[in-house]
Amino acid sequence: MSTRNSKRIGKKKKNLKYTFIIISALLLVGIIAFAVNLSLEAKTATTKMYVPLIRDEKAQSDKSPLKTPFSLLVAGVDDKKEETYGRSDMLLLVTIHPKLGKISMVNIPRDTRVYVEELEREDKVNHAYSHGGINYTINSLEKLLDVPIDYYVSTNFQGFEDIVDTLGGIEVDVPFTVDIQMADTLEWKTYTEGPMLLKGNEALAYVRMRKKDPEGDIGRNKRQKQVIQEILNVSTRFSSVAKLDDLIKNVGENVKTNISTADYWSFVQLFQQMKDSPIDQLTLEGQDERIYSKTEGKELWYFIPNEASLEELKKNLKTNLGKKTQKNISPSNINLTLHYEYE
Repeated sequence: MSTRNSKRIGKKKKNLKYTFIIISALLLVGIIAFAVNLSLEAKTATTKMYVPLIRDEKAQSDKSPLKTPFSLLVAGVDDKKEETYGRSDMLLLVTIHPKLGKISMVNIPRDTRVYVEELEREDKVNHAYSHGGINYTINSLEKLLDVPIDYYVSTNFQGFEDIVDTLGGIEVDVPFTVDIQMADTLEWKTYTEGPMLLKGNEALAYVRMRKKDPEGDIGRNKRQKQVIQEILNVSTRFSSVAKLDDLIKNVGENVKTNISTADYWSFVQLFQQMKDSPIDQLTLEGQDERIYSKTEGKELWYFIPNEASLEELKKNLKTNLGKKTQKNISPSNINLTLHYEYE
């Protein structure tokens, strides 16, 4: 090889090296700028979103979501103007074991009969929310399931739609072809069996629909889990990180959570690591019964958990959480809930 060619190759390598350094520097500046912008733009939104549990206000937590098993409550709440808190029409409990890469998910029917300690009576779990918000709900579920609930986040109709739209929509595998009416426009949309990309209002109608599902509430529960899982999948992709600023600003008015901004990135990193982990779908079996309510002065429909099914669920949840039990619950635990409105 001639000296001239050697110099030309050496010069090209040098230029490529400088180009790489420049591009890296620009990317670094962009990341720093994004981080600064996020901290400034999202400050007001995160302040509105952050609502700690009563027990969180009394203690600090040294819990690390990247290392220790934890539970996460995804709750759908109907914000009724005539009620202070609204009602939790969807309750989805997720357990995550980071070291083992295990995820489990169970839907708690909204009419499940639970003991609400603060009211000193048995009532529907969604009534627990209407009387005392997320604090009453979590306390009642912890007693029912005998496990601690570590995180919560809540959102109404608009918050749910904003999340999906900010992410650019979500793709779901529709189990059957069906026509569903949009709540906002009252127009009808045909959902065709197979993969479909849904916008915010379309995803909301999809998870709310019950009467046209061959499996009724069970089918709706499956679709709710499907959508929640896809939201988590999309929101934790690297391409969605740049949308985090917009996401926080858009949902600031409609989402409540006790997770601080400082912990968001830990969750994003964790879900990125576990996005391909299989999800163990747990179930709580039982039957509907009409029971007289002294408070209401009439008979109401309740979902009564099957004792054997409830015990099996408790066992599985404790195993997934590293065999933690209700005795382990302390004010230092924190909590996460997704808060929707459903028919």
